[in-house]
Amino acid sequence: MKIQPQISAREKGCRLSRVSASLLLSSSLALVACSGQQAIESKEEKGANDNKQSELSTGKSESNPIAGSSPNQQSIDTASGIGGTEVQSEASQGEVSVRETYRAAKQASERMKSMKVHSRPESFALMGLPSRPSQDIYLPELQNRDKFERQVANGIMVAGEIPVSTFSIDVDTGSYSTLRRSINHGVLPERGTVRVEELINYFAYQYPAPDAGEQPFSVNTELAPSPYNPHKMLLRIGLKGFEKEKADLGASQLVFLLDVSGSMSSQDKLPLLKNALKMLSQQLDEGDRISIVVYAGASGVVLDGVKGNDTLAISQALDKLKAGGSTNGGAGIELAYQLAQKHFIAGGVNRVILATDGDFNVGVSDQQALEDMIEEKRKQGIALTTLGFGQGNYNDHLMEQLADKGNGHYAYIDTLNEARKVLVDEISATLLTIAKDVKVQIEFNPALVSEYRLIGYENRALNREDFNNDKVDAGEIGAGHRVTALYELSFVDSPNQANDVLRYGLDIKTGKEKYSRDELAYLKLRYKPIGQEKSKLISYPVLTSTAINEFAQASDDFRFAAAVAGFGQLINHSHYLHDMDYAKVSDIAQAAMGEDSFGYRHEFVQLTKTAGLLALQTEPEQVGSAVVDKEGRAVHTFQH
Repeated sequence: MKIQPQISAREKGCRLSRVSASLLLSSSLALVACSGQQAIESKEEKGANDNKQSELSTGKSESNPIAGSSPNQQSIDTASGIGGTEVQSEASQGEVSVRETYRAAKQASERMKSMKVHSRPESFALMGLPSRPSQDIYLPELQNRDKFERQVANGIMVAGEIPVSTFSIDVDTGSYSTLRRSINHGVLPERGTVRVEELINYFAYQYPAPDAGEQPFSVNTELAPSPYNPHKMLLRIGLKGFEKEKADLGASQLVFLLDVSGSMSSQDKLPLLKNALKMLSQQLDEGDRISIVVYAGASGVVLDGVKGNDTLAISQALDKLKAGGSTNGGAGIELAYQLAQKHFIAGGVNRVILATDGDFNVGVSDQQALEDMIEEKRKQGIALTTLGFGQGNYNDHLMEQLADKGNGHYAYIDTLNEARKVLVDEISATLLTIAKDVKVQIEFNPALVSEYRLIGYENRALNREDFNNDKVDAGEIGAGHRVTALYELSFVDSPNQANDVLRYGLDIKTGKEKYSRDELAYLKLRYKPIGQEKSKLISYPVLTSTAINEFAQASDDFRFAAAVAGFGQLINHSHYLHDMDYAKVSDIAQAAMGEDSFGYRHEFVQLTKTAGLLALQTEPEQVGSAVVDKEGRAVHTFQH
């Protein structure tokens, strides 16, 4: 075949389309491909094309999938689900111009907005694709309807003014999985949308188990220099619930509430969900009871209290599920709770497991009404766990809030491995609650601590008086769950202070004081034992003598948790990081992987490296920066 010595307009269009395709692939956008031959066709080939054109005009070609369609039109169903758009195809001429390529892209994205994308050689190197010359092109952007609540990071508090910090524990992990999905798709999450505590609590830490017969969880602290800022310290508080094997859990009564609406049709939603629940069903036995409720435009019962070891019935019921229709989540929840009440097991595990992309778009869609219903059922002994799936219209905020109201656990399932982690490896923690309404309150000693900052837990903050109020709801801890919280501290006389010393008031150095010089802080926790409504109090002093002088001397778990927290703050564009970047996060985590039986820490290290490369490619106008002085204080924030 003879090749043209010069690049034609058609070839330019093809090359531009390939560049577009690469960028679209890296951003999970729809691909509009360029078609036609690049060579000069011989007379015989031209004749063959003429015959093919004749077939197209009569609609008889076997390759034409659309019977009765116009001869010069074809329907393109893109990966984004935007179908039915007709694109002109000049098959008889064998030439596709740059203008026609853009026209096709425009027609295929009528409901999209255009954005400017700067292609750079390094972006292709990251994806392992050939480099192309730098150029500016316009590409359609898929409408991303994922919903994430933007968090406002906790600020620096002055211990002399507000010495007490109070918050509810949180064992959710969904924010880490959604972050991982986003990075693996080549996109950094929007600033402020990552819940840092869920990143930290995704990982297992080697906290000692509680003593038998005492409280249901152990309490552990560790104090070492902060890797984020010079002259600051990092205090880690860690809880560890007692372990319990699935065989020792007692009977479980589970109602799977499954979204089978049209939005669940993609492979990362309903098909993944069915495989995940099949794995869970393998962990159940004869004493357990399983029900399945589905909802779309209407809701219905698929299984009604079958034995947990009837895996064939459960598997067959799941296999029959198909996605279609709109989403009446409210009606489905009502029916699920009816079945949970019908098969209620006194003294056992009674839980509704909601699996959806969170797209509640018809029926009872008011979030407050849903939360009120879930809270009422929680008081009756029926908990709610939420499992999120998919992207494009995912409602992360709703899923997290519903699980909190239902005394349950929120997890996002992006892979079958994640399903195994949540529903097999951690099934005891997922199903069995060992302590309710767990609250943490810490009082810092102003004689030693001048400032403090809680990292994460922004939407779990409590008022000081809420700590002793048993009517105020808080988080639950499951069997084997680990909960970690980090405070960054500034000591008195530290050169790195965010606030000026007050001119007026008691001088704690010379005035009367009742502060211990041995106690850095006093830690208190409240929790309700299962079946009780009156909380119990436990408390511990945090002694200055326990402080570690060098960050490198801290435990692997301490350093790894610090790396994860630093990573979350970098993603959120925190203004409180002075000496931290993606490379340092990666180095700290890699040196502190310790025992990593399932490879989750190794996976995290790889994510940090990928995120660092993605950050280098971020559009300048999308990057926020904080100017800090030599002591680490943020003095100005601006947009490039």
